[in-house]
Amino acid sequence: MVSMEKYQGVIPAFYACYDREGRISARAVRELAGYLIGKGVQGLYVGGSSGECIYQSVEERKLVLEQVLEAAAGKVTVIAHVACNNTKDSRELAAHAESLGVDAIAAIPPIYFHLPDHAIARYWNDISAAAPKTDFIIYNIPQLAGVALTVPLLREMKKNPRVIGVKNSSMPVQDIQMFRNEGVIVFNGPDEQFVSGLAAGAIGGIGGTYAAMPELFLRARELFLAGEHEKARFVQNRICEIIYKMCSGHGNMYAVIKEILRRQGGPDVGSVRAPLAELAAGDGAIAAECAEMIESAKSETA
Repeated sequence: MVSMEKYQGVIPAFYACYDREGRISARAVRELAGYLIGKGVQGLYVGGSSGECIYQSVEERKLVLEQVLEAAAGKVTVIAHVACNNTKDSRELAAHAESLGVDAIAAIPPIYFHLPDHAIARYWNDISAAAPKTDFIIYNIPQLAGVALTVPLLREMKKNPRVIGVKNSSMPVQDIQMFRNEGVIVFNGPDEQFVSGLAAGAIGGIGGTYAAMPELFLRARELFLAGEHEKARFVQNRICEIIYKMCSGHGNMYAVIKEILRRQGGPDVGSVRAPLAELAAGDGAIAAECAEMIESAKSETA
């Protein structure tokens, strides 16, 4: 039986943390984990898109997860994304995650080659078999992975008793309802539709901008659950305005977000890893404006 409570709420996607030489900073990982836990989030999603997983080695990803779990110390739910673009490395990360005691593992489908559903199912089941005591979450992000989760594929995966849900980052809110109707839990992925995702039946959210403004997502969820839907939509509108501003820079969005964190007095987690674009001229001003927008929105929605 799936423990619904531990998967509910606001679960930030954890950012990659680097030192000045571009190496994983164990110190920064622990500081960011502690910072987010102190904000009252319900969990951390480690090693996904926001964690720049496809640009990190297996050993680097292990180090990050180890440091997060050390800092979390059982205070929050930890979900580890373990997918690599080959089965062997993915299984190694899955087994490592289970050995550390994570609450769940997650995986995107293999990218680049377009595989048939039966090959994707085998890939996911092979990963799950390497962590046989750990819940498994399918990560559906078709706009980046190049393949979309279908209901027939989900039904095939449900034959695996460890498969409990979907982290759904496709844009149609209908997908959340469609997958939830198959009897699995669903996490909202697109931050711009957090409230809409909750309305469609998402148990909570996992998102890449949460760490920059956790208070706003926590407030939106609080208002939604209290039936204050108009107020929840107001918070969502403020969130969307901030996200649009974040995306207006010339550098990668996560480079901008990491600068926002620094300007908020949060931990310095470095920049982004090439080939992602670092902050460009003018992006500092955008980050500063975003930080001001966040503070203003927190006051408006308190």
